[in-house]
Amino acid sequence: MNKFDFNVIERTWVYLFQTGMSFTLQLTGFAMAGGIILGTILAMMRLSSVKSISLAATTYVNLIRSMPLVLVIFWFYFLVPYIGAWIIGASEPIKVGAFSSSLITFVLFEAAYYCEIMRAGIQSIPRGQVWAGYALGMNYWQTMGNIVLPQAFRNMIPVLLTQTIVLFQDVSLVYVLSITDFVGAASKIAQRDGRLIEMYLFVAVVYFVMCFGLSQLVKKLQQKVAIIR
Repeated sequence: MNKFDFNVIERTWVYLFQTGMSFTLQLTGFAMAGGIILGTILAMMRLSSVKSISLAATTYVNLIRSMPLVLVIFWFYFLVPYIGAWIIGASEPIKVGAFSSSLITFVLFEAAYYCEIMRAGIQSIPRGQVWAGYALGMNYWQTMGNIVLPQAFRNMIPVLLTQTIVLFQDVSLVYVLSITDFVGAASKIAQRDGRLIEMYLFVAVVYFVMCFGLSQLVKKLQQKVAIIR
């Protein structure tokens, strides 16, 4: 520990959190919101009585869940601009920013996992409540929006938040695209100052503290939800 340089952390922690962690939290928040919305739609499609709709959603979910996330990140960032240009007939690749590219990638990827969580939540609601909604004159969408989905979200909140913690950890993979997230910012400082051990150890401690703290909050929330139920 005699050669451990705490000064490099003291000098750079403001930059790490203002630039790196700010990007990580923004991407996590937007990806969570988009992933839950798209995942809920996919869950409803998977439970649809129309086989073509159910098959399309099932195929998408199984395909995404069988692919490594880092591969999806690379595929979208490098190939989609060319595919988009080919579709619209443009002569040059479509310009996709780093944040937009990462956000769309995580929304599409995490939606497959949120879909399975929401599908379990929807199926946990007794069918009698659905028939009761129909008996009151509600259509399918009114029944889902007013009766089923509110209860499904309440039941699945702890699991949704747990998946969000996983998403928060996965966001660090954008580092492979040289994006300045928390890990990327720490890597730049480590390479510049030659202090890889200090910076990566600091990153590990920060992630552990944040994820462990959030997991404890989720545990308490899960106990409250269980009491309400």
